[in-house]
Amino acid sequence: MKSIVKKVSLLAISILTVTSLNAANLIVGGNKNATKINNTKISKNKELRGVWVASVSNIDWPSKPGLSIERQKSEFISILDNVKNWNMNAVFVQIKPESDAFYPSKYAPWSRYLTGTQGVNPGYDPLKFMVEEAHKRGIEFHAWFNPYRLTAGGREKLSSDSIGMKKPEWTVTYGGKLYLNPGIPEVNDYVVKSIVEVVKNYDVDGVHMDDYFYPYKVKNQEYPDSAQYQKYGKKFSNIGDWRRNNINTLVEKLHKEIKKENPNVEFGISPFGVWRNDSTDPARGSATKAGVQNYDDLYADILLWMNNNWIDYVAPQIYWNQGFKAAEYNTLVKWWSKYAAQTNTDLYIGQAAYKVNEWKNARELVNQINFNRNYPEVKGSIFFSYKSLLTNPKNATNSLKQGPYSLNN
Repeated sequence: MKSIVKKVSLLAISILTVTSLNAANLIVGGNKNATKINNTKISKNKELRGVWVASVSNIDWPSKPGLSIERQKSEFISILDNVKNWNMNAVFVQIKPESDAFYPSKYAPWSRYLTGTQGVNPGYDPLKFMVEEAHKRGIEFHAWFNPYRLTAGGREKLSSDSIGMKKPEWTVTYGGKLYLNPGIPEVNDYVVKSIVEVVKNYDVDGVHMDDYFYPYKVKNQEYPDSAQYQKYGKKFSNIGDWRRNNINTLVEKLHKEIKKENPNVEFGISPFGVWRNDSTDPARGSATKAGVQNYDDLYADILLWMNNNWIDYVAPQIYWNQGFKAAEYNTLVKWWSKYAAQTNTDLYIGQAAYKVNEWKNARELVNQINFNRNYPEVKGSIFFSYKSLLTNPKNATNSLKQGPYSLNN
């Protein structure tokens, strides 16, 4: 979904993967300021109209690191006011982009995207502020996490309080980036605790993760987890099944722990838009020719999570236009609607506001929303990302407000 544009080539299929989100009672810092917020829960509108607010690389907020508290706050209030003005009702804010935090945490250092240096206190609790301001305006606040990414660069970006420095044996380097290794059971325990900490301390409406589980594959590089597979994967017939099980275990446990802490908090995931092509899986795959498949490449078995009620909603990133042959928008909405109808999982569609300028049809987003409404399983949309809507590309933001998102609709 989002922060980093990745181009995956097969029939010129181009995707955006957000640099999205993301053990043993490890204490990494103080949590003195993380007071529980008791705002009234937002009553959910019939149709969710959400906006992703990416913090990694300062994509959407803050606009750059090192801003004053007042400037950071005023920028975020502008985001909320614009979301409200566009007749939208939810923000999905990236509060843990690199195993860091936009709040005081026992498990992670302060994010460098706030101050410029990881581990430096910004002088206030941004998450507390953001949740309160969103709820004042009747806007849902979903806390967006990246579970495994430690840094988009090298280890030198990490503070001494980072889990990557305290537990280097939990980490792997792949494609020049540093990650926590999902193949180590203690890693998933740590990830779950670090996320549930937010559910305990803040009145968030949801916990949200995007498409970053195992990283997107890098050509001619094998993900370096063979030692862990030998140690933990003996009962699995192949490494792919073992990797999928690692992610399944995380999703199941996280759902259980979130609901134990607060059953009203939604847990949702926004995967890459194609589960599997029908050429790979004739029985269940979609009529697509995508160069990436969730099940096979990211080891994310979303249909299993939906069937087992491990997620409350799924928001596939269908980031292609109507008529695009390799991964056609309408085809994928139909496919996801079919499988959502067989489960209790709500379906939202991830919409590519960032691609409007490259699409020929200026009304593509409006047409997509109108198409979605033909399928009762589709309960709304989330747009990537705020900054793209702010520029009103090809008048698309105004067209949404005056059309499908007008007060009369």
